[in-house]
Amino acid sequence: MANSPVKAIILGAGHRSMAYAGYAKAHPDEIQIVGIAELDEFRRNTVKEMFNIPEEHVFESAQALAAVPKFADAVINGTMDEQHVETAIPLLEIGYDMLLEKPFAVNDDELERLMAVVNEHNSKVMICHVLRYNKVYLTVKNLIMDGRIGDVINIQTVENVSYHHLSTSFVRGKWGNTKKCHTSMLLAKCCHDLDIMTWLMGEDKPVSVSSVGTRFQFREENAPQGAGTRCLEDCPLVDTCRYSAKRLYLDHPNNWEVYIWRNIEHIKNPTYEDYRNSLMESDYGKCIYKCSNDVVDHQSVLVNFKSGATGTHNLTGGSAESIRTLRVIGTKGEIYAEMENKFVTLKEINPTPSTYFNETKIDLSHVPDEGHGGGDTGLMEDFVKFIGGGKPSVSCTSIHNSVMGHKIIFLADKSRENGGKMVEI
Repeated sequence: MANSPVKAIILGAGHRSMAYAGYAKAHPDEIQIVGIAELDEFRRNTVKEMFNIPEEHVFESAQALAAVPKFADAVINGTMDEQHVETAIPLLEIGYDMLLEKPFAVNDDELERLMAVVNEHNSKVMICHVLRYNKVYLTVKNLIMDGRIGDVINIQTVENVSYHHLSTSFVRGKWGNTKKCHTSMLLAKCCHDLDIMTWLMGEDKPVSVSSVGTRFQFREENAPQGAGTRCLEDCPLVDTCRYSAKRLYLDHPNNWEVYIWRNIEHIKNPTYEDYRNSLMESDYGKCIYKCSNDVVDHQSVLVNFKSGATGTHNLTGGSAESIRTLRVIGTKGEIYAEMENKFVTLKEINPTPSTYFNETKIDLSHVPDEGHGGGDTGLMEDFVKFIGGGKPSVSCTSIHNSVMGHKIIFLADKSRENGGKMVEI
């Protein structure tokens, strides 16, 4: 099988699945899409036509797919977070391997249930932690593995979620209410960051977690005086509020289009009125201070490791700029990196009066912006090796080495709900 293309089925034809399917379009000698399971008829037919999939390999659900004999090597599971486990298990049980979107479970019970099936069937399951393949984080990992900063004492990860991303995904959007999406903001947005932390720490495992955070900004009592309930219907601030649906979405319809315009994606060339009517009907047209969101907009996490090392992660929503930063301090030096600005700075201790440390700046500006800075492509290359029997890279996100990042988040949210009390792993 290593010399023939991996045959894969798309389950859930959302934004992330289609990004991975794009790799199959560009590299049909490595991976071929041979089936589709998707509830939405428009998306289902789009994938069917894109990959010339025969009718007998087109399904409306994971259950319908699981009811027929296995006809591919793997499934690319890009369903919604709360559907991952219920859709993955029946397909793993009949022998499919899987590329599974993160987070792969929304609570510890789901995690344990899925892991039991993976272990029972010896399934190959890879998690879509694409940032391990981003050139910035991969450079940091290699510097640590090469011993350039000695033993790690502390890791500091930071994710600032911009005001437009926060409003689109986590206040008005599908991850804004835990009763609907069944995930916290920390899980939906930052399972990448906590996975990076545990990956960089290697064999040093976390032993306890504590966390605090609140919904600070988007509450009804914080709405500007005179604000209406829907931006385009009854709000006199529609042209001045920084979170106006008109200013964020209607005036810039190509921004976040895969999120905002879900109910008109079947229209080939939407008009201004199509966009406006969509906002009049959807949650994206609501006053951001009067939505049903209940997720935090900022949270801090402290992790203690077995060696005595510590890690912190700070999530802040509503920032001017979306940016992830990373600082790793070791016994021989330190590393600082910025993902979006594409650089890594290494400072190695050199105890001389003139320098104190030797500094090396690694410029990664050549890395493309699209696909998580090359992460999507790197993940798919590794997935093909993983499924086909080749040797995966140091970034490989097998479900077995993706568990601890999820567990940290589950416990962090438990700690936050209990006033920051430390929870042992």
